[in-house]
Amino acid sequence: MNPYTPYPQGGWFWPHGRTGFNESNRLAAQQRLIFVLVHGSWADARFWDGVAAVLQSRGHTVYAPEYAGHGNDPNKKVTHAMITKSVVYFITKLNLRDIILVGHSFGGTVIQKVAEQVPDRIKRLVFWDAFVLKDGQSLADELPPQTRQIFEHLRAESKDDTIMLPFPVFRDLFVNTASLEEAKQMYAAVTPEPAGPLFEKLDLKAFYRLPTPKGYVYFYQDNALPQGEGFGWNPHMSTRLGLFRLIVGDGDHFTDTRTRPEMVAQKLYEAGRD
Repeated sequence: MNPYTPYPQGGWFWPHGRTGFNESNRLAAQQRLIFVLVHGSWADARFWDGVAAVLQSRGHTVYAPEYAGHGNDPNKKVTHAMITKSVVYFITKLNLRDIILVGHSFGGTVIQKVAEQVPDRIKRLVFWDAFVLKDGQSLADELPPQTRQIFEHLRAESKDDTIMLPFPVFRDLFVNTASLEEAKQMYAAVTPEPAGPLFEKLDLKAFYRLPTPKGYVYFYQDNALPQGEGFGWNPHMSTRLGLFRLIVGDGDHFTDTRTRPEMVAQKLYEAGRD
């Protein structure tokens, strides 16, 4: 039996449910939170399956909306505004409030724009190894030169303005701690990413005026951005949030949602709780 309830606009809701006395009792002290999990590039809402199931088992309410150009949407000619609209629609359609809005990777840029539109519905923003762009920047502006050149080349070669990561790039940047077998299994789910939103300059003036509490989750072995001066997730991206909570873990960009969802779930909880 499928425990997940689909919604017409895409995404999943993991309803409340008990998984046994011991688990519920062990985590009884956890504050009950409402999570909205926004995935990044070369992924879809299923990216969160394991993490969402763990959070739900601990008494939290979890939503993982899908957005334009991803999942079952065949249209890859999407804009960043269309992606943002998908998530805003999901939140408002379900009348969600007091949410912990989590963005992973490219999803960081999405929650920046979503927060501008529904700030009164958000309890805290959590960025997990996610881009935090400055006003007027695109995600591509924050890529190291070699990675940007690879993306531009792959974009130019595509027939539908998408970027499909070659396996060696995915292996070294996204799943560097995985076994080869695990890496191949995860790569099998990768689909071409709409290129346009990665290169769009975003107006983020309103975001930087928001008083919304923020957290940043940083994994030490995440190699999607190089661990060097002028790049990287923390402190290069994280400190742009101003006052923020920092939670750290030991993992890479993709692997741990599949192999250690309990750890990822706990880090997101620590970043989102009061």
